[in-house]
Amino acid sequence: MTINKQLKLAERPGGTPNESTWTLEQNDMPSIEDDEILVKIHYVSLDPAMRGWMDDTKSYLPPVGIGDVMRALVVGEVTESKHDNFAVGTYVQGVGGVQQYVATDGKGWHEVDPSLAPLPMYLGVLGMTGMTAYFGLLDIGQPKAGETVLVSGAAGAVGAVVGQIAKIKGCRVVGIAGSEEKCQRLTGELGFDAAINYKTDNLYKAVREHCPKGVDVYFDNVGGEILDVALANLNFKGRIAICGAIASYNDRASIQGPKNYLSLLINRGRMEGFIVLDYAKKYQEAATQMAQWMMAGQLKEEHQIEEGIENFLPTFMKLFNGEKKGKLILKVAED
Repeated sequence: MTINKQLKLAERPGGTPNESTWTLEQNDMPSIEDDEILVKIHYVSLDPAMRGWMDDTKSYLPPVGIGDVMRALVVGEVTESKHDNFAVGTYVQGVGGVQQYVATDGKGWHEVDPSLAPLPMYLGVLGMTGMTAYFGLLDIGQPKAGETVLVSGAAGAVGAVVGQIAKIKGCRVVGIAGSEEKCQRLTGELGFDAAINYKTDNLYKAVREHCPKGVDVYFDNVGGEILDVALANLNFKGRIAICGAIASYNDRASIQGPKNYLSLLINRGRMEGFIVLDYAKKYQEAATQMAQWMMAGQLKEEHQIEEGIENFLPTFMKLFNGEKKGKLILKVAED
């Protein structure tokens, strides 16, 4: 019988995850019942949100249970089907977890076409990453041509797409990243108007310099000090989209509220959080538009693929230590 390698949550990390956070098991491949499908998982999406799913706190999804397979978005192939809507040989995307096979009733799963785009792209710009950027910027940020859009975590999977969409909409776009290499990529390859290295630049001075007319839209992937700087430079009726706060995911004890929150009052601004799952009914609309932009050469995606479910931990940590480029993906299928 085929073995199914599964990564299961062993304990809730108090800070940064380590070798004892998960256990890697080898179990039998699952069997399916009526109205179910068996999916061979090819690629697993690694996202900062996964860190929050491990904490036993109130959130938009229940925490991953101790002993459960680590939750993750995946893309894979249907190898067995007792479901009318999914044929053997089709490729699908859904929440399958960090494992090599999953049996599912198909709810929340969608068919994807590898002839139109490579499978990893359905975890990136044509998947939840792209949906997050698209709806967070356009629905929450509501950028208008000529406005200034500031993006933190700009070299990351979501931030890079946000900046490119803002440029398509005719905005001045300034990205914040953590290295000179990433900043050069933002301005040289992705069309950002300017980039700030938060590790070496004076944030306040740099934002004032590169956003001389102030910030109309701030897309926040980081939180912390950068959010305070954005608030200090927010324009009248400015908008802030809260996508994440990666700066505090592994150190919740030190979380502090923004010091400059009264800027929202003074400028009649708006700061709003969002969850991409709220836009599920509009995913196809967004995917169609993103595909058109890609075909027109207006939107680029970079993804970094690591191999082997055994390498999950060092790959996952690339989300937090700055060692990744673009969308981070783990290949778990064995050839």
